[in-house]
Amino acid sequence: MSTIGALKNVVGLVTGGASGLGRATVERFVREGAKVVLCDLPNSKGKELATALGENCIFAPTDVSSEQDVSKALEIAKDKFGRLDAAINCAGIGVAFKTYNFNKKKPHELEDFVKVLKVNTVGTFNVIRLSVGLIGDNHPNADGQRGVIVNTASVAAYDGQMGQAAYSASKGAIVGMTLPIARDLASQGIRVVTIAPGLFDTPLLASLPEKIRKFLASTIPFPARLGLPDEYAHLVQCIIENPLLNGEVIRLDGALRMMP
Repeated sequence: MSTIGALKNVVGLVTGGASGLGRATVERFVREGAKVVLCDLPNSKGKELATALGENCIFAPTDVSSEQDVSKALEIAKDKFGRLDAAINCAGIGVAFKTYNFNKKKPHELEDFVKVLKVNTVGTFNVIRLSVGLIGDNHPNADGQRGVIVNTASVAAYDGQMGQAAYSASKGAIVGMTLPIARDLASQGIRVVTIAPGLFDTPLLASLPEKIRKFLASTIPFPARLGLPDEYAHLVQCIIENPLLNGEVIRLDGALRMMP
């Protein structure tokens, strides 16, 4: 794959691509001339979005924690577009429970904790481990590069708030595995970079009352507003374009440091 202007003719796979950060990434990729396999749950709006974006976007119903689903999505990439250059992991979920509710004398449900780690951490690793097999078939460029993996962590990996034990643990694990996976894949010329977003104007935050949205925006030093999903997508593009970015976690948060 090329470097500067790298999205043109790139083949990308984007998980969580039907909404939020993933959707913005899919839309930017197609707009910039890339081809995309949009992965999201069967009940998402992924099919409608892919249809609207045209022939360079294909929807693949995918549970990221399923080996079968991810393998089918990769088959689509190979059959439809001939290869895979970049895998972008945006799929994720969260819950908000304290470790122990002393008023109700109730501990955090273990099932909820496991579910978040299964989707966010296991799902991300599942997509990586399977995607790189296809990316590794690419002919290397002059730098020896064959492709790129971009993961999504969160600032909660570093300064998670109350009630975020499961979410922070899942995102902290993504941060922790970035460097060793980059080292694992270095011999094949596959780069691995993780983005740790702050507060973004995604459907999750859009559902909150305007008063709360304004308060959250005011906690961000500069710019004092919620991040735009396309700003995340722009960073994904920059990572793909810059061949020296590897094994790193980049905070994209306007200098936000969350308080307890």
